[in-house]
Amino acid sequence: MSDIPLTVTDDATGVFVEHRELMFGVVYNMLGSVADTEDVLQETWLSWTARGGGSPLDGIANPRAYLVRIAVNHALARRAVISRRRETYVGPWLPEPLVADGEDGGADDPALRTESVSLAMLVVLESLSPLERAVFVLHEVFGYAHTEIAEIIDRSPAAVRQLAHRARGHVHARRPLYEAHPRVRREATERFVRAAVGGDIAALMEILAPDVTVWTDAGGKRKRAGLRPVHGRDKVVRLLDSYARRGGGGAGHLELRHRRVNGDDAAVLFEGEEPYAVLVLDLTPDGERVSGVYVVSNPEKLTHVHRGDA
Repeated sequence: MSDIPLTVTDDATGVFVEHRELMFGVVYNMLGSVADTEDVLQETWLSWTARGGGSPLDGIANPRAYLVRIAVNHALARRAVISRRRETYVGPWLPEPLVADGEDGGADDPALRTESVSLAMLVVLESLSPLERAVFVLHEVFGYAHTEIAEIIDRSPAAVRQLAHRARGHVHARRPLYEAHPRVRREATERFVRAAVGGDIAALMEILAPDVTVWTDAGGKRKRAGLRPVHGRDKVVRLLDSYARRGGGGAGHLELRHRRVNGDDAAVLFEGEEPYAVLVLDLTPDGERVSGVYVVSNPEKLTHVHRGDA
């Protein structure tokens, strides 16, 4: 790092800061990890400041496009690191959630400003190849044209269109184009939490879809956390009932707060001042029942979650 300049022009720094939010959104949707995204942005900053001997803007007609290209390519390289890490991960792996600091967030809350797909969609995107995911995120989420993406990932426009077609087909096959109304999602989350915490089996049977699945990502760091997804309403009800009877797995007094998670209404459980788990629901197309429950309780994925005000 000795060749990295110690000073960079204010203009170059300002350009980076101006586009940092965009780069964060693109990279986060490619990686599903806040920590890895921050690392990639740091690598992007170092690449940016190293350019032109400390004068990154020299010869750059479109700094925004240049920075996104650097960030995307660093993110693609980071995927290999994440894949190796996943090989030894204990239990199901879920994306690191973007959680708003308060129930309604705030104007400066990055979890609300960042363009991000739902947690459930991020799970689907994990099944794409790194290039397919990059193309899908850039085109479907951020509206980049295929010709622009071709320049970013150094592929031909025809190759990008093929990647986009495969990615879109795969995603739509696994996840219909439907998003529940925020009010419907909020009400479903409240109903589910009341039934689960209260051990109300009849209510759970009513709100859970027959083919519901529960994913619990604890990374091997929470007691009694499931090592595999639990499929089917009967099994899920038994799981939740036993969990309620144990008082949350011995976690002590857990307090629930409603939060926006990746743009959707969800719930966060706190043990004292510390986050214990983030709970996100996926609903059936009619919005009447819960088809998926995503529980992130790995403490390493909750370091950016704050209790905030009541």
